[in-house]
Amino acid sequence: MTYASHILLHSKKIRNAPTLLRHEHAILVRWFSKDSRPSVDRSNDILKIRQNGSVTGEGDRVYNSPSTATFSQSYRSINPGIFTISLVGTLNGNASSKAMKLGSPMAGLVFNKSSQVRPRRGFSTDSGLPPHQEIGMPSLSPTMTEGNIARWLKKEGDKVSPGEVLCEVETDKATVEMECMEEGYLAKIIQGDGAKEIKVGEAIAITVEEEDDVAKFKDYKPATSDAGAEDKGSPAPSPPKKEVVQEPVSSPEPKLSKASAAPPSEDRIFASPLARKFAEDHNVPLASIKGTGPDGRIVKADIEEYLASRGKEVSATTSKAKDSTTAAALDYTDLPHTQIRKVTASRLLLSKQTIPHYYLTVDTCVDKLMDLRSQLNSLQEGSGGKRISINDLVIKAAALALRKVPQCNSSWTNDYIRQYHNVNINVAVQTDNGLYVPVIRDADKKGLSRISEEVKHLAQKAKENTLKPEDYEGGTFTVSNLGGPFGIKQFCAIINPPQSGILAVGSAEKRVIPGSGSDEFKFASFMSVTLSCDHRVIDGAIGAEWLKAFKGYIENPESMLL
Repeated sequence: MTYASHILLHSKKIRNAPTLLRHEHAILVRWFSKDSRPSVDRSNDILKIRQNGSVTGEGDRVYNSPSTATFSQSYRSINPGIFTISLVGTLNGNASSKAMKLGSPMAGLVFNKSSQVRPRRGFSTDSGLPPHQEIGMPSLSPTMTEGNIARWLKKEGDKVSPGEVLCEVETDKATVEMECMEEGYLAKIIQGDGAKEIKVGEAIAITVEEEDDVAKFKDYKPATSDAGAEDKGSPAPSPPKKEVVQEPVSSPEPKLSKASAAPPSEDRIFASPLARKFAEDHNVPLASIKGTGPDGRIVKADIEEYLASRGKEVSATTSKAKDSTTAAALDYTDLPHTQIRKVTASRLLLSKQTIPHYYLTVDTCVDKLMDLRSQLNSLQEGSGGKRISINDLVIKAAALALRKVPQCNSSWTNDYIRQYHNVNINVAVQTDNGLYVPVIRDADKKGLSRISEEVKHLAQKAKENTLKPEDYEGGTFTVSNLGGPFGIKQFCAIINPPQSGILAVGSAEKRVIPGSGSDEFKFASFMSVTLSCDHRVIDGAIGAEWLKAFKGYIENPESMLL
């Protein structure tokens, strides 16, 4: 009787198995359990591993593990219909255990034994490719979002070691060498020499650990490209049948859609006999006309309106053709944007739109400054040093004025004004690639000879497009001089964010000024400088105080040596 009741109980469960299988949290272990209850509850979906190695559920029969098995210490998904299991150590009489959650119905328990294969980077979605690493476009400056490949210094198949230069990357500031971080072989160059506008993080090359694996990446494409190719290659779903819609024509002969070319038996067109005859004489397809007569019937007036609109479109097309002919007659050359020009344009636009500029201009007498420069250059020539320029003296005077009026050596944030303790002067340098602003660090603490050497060295690197991030980052104030090299008398510069001030230096010119007597006059050289200020940081009085200090150092240059 006991065996008969068991058979009857299990036969009912087998009959109800399809229903239970459709339940998301059904637990198959319960189905043939002696103490199984007909209800299935989400709270019983947590199985436990007892210390004797048995897998049980609440109210279920205990099935003991007859042997010892070793499991990996990581979560492993076995199959869509199998457990997601987290096990630690060895399942034996004294093994530790963790809870296991059942995700969906299953026909049995399957356990993956531990593997000694370590997780490695860069496995391809395509089968058969060995372990590899994708090298992405690095972010080589704080404002960099994309870069260009200037040239590769390594070829496919070359061995690379940590510290070796792989390629030269043109960033938004300069051309920077990208070094290799790990040892291996360059298997594939995805972005070759001259590649433009590569997003940060986008794959540019592939490296492998074994030289024999290089040939396997001959036709390799990154995963994003594969996905894009699949999207392009996958056939688009057939669109639903659409009603015939009249489209504007762009040529004298109307273009008929496939729907409009359907046989009359499928879509009958109602038109008056006069309209049909008129359309036939003027070679007008009735399917392209929407009728305005009774019940949508096409009448002669509809044909005439269609012919009139077609005439207007023909004339418009003719006028466009004339315009294009005129445009084609122009002779011009399109110059592509360099990274530095694009970034400079975006930063200056942001500065002019978001920073409240105001300008303060003052004239400074530079006679004593030029006399001091002549004396210093005589000493420099005798010792073999480089000549000191007026711009070097201006940089030194600006740095000392910032140390004297530190409020101008600051930048604005939404929560506070940051006042810098270092006086780092950016110097604007014009090159064929665009405007660069290399930085002279701690200019207030350096001598004129040192400032002169650094300015010339950084200006040469800027012209060669070899500046590194440390050569132009971290400035607190900027000096732009268009007077000495270009003879500009006076101009207003745009602030270089996040700084709050920039000094625009004009050229020196001789002027007639009153002498000591009432009828005496003399000549003097004056230089105009304009300070552009961020009004959120530098109030008018503070800006005027800084200009007063700057003028004092320029007109009495000996004070800069104190």
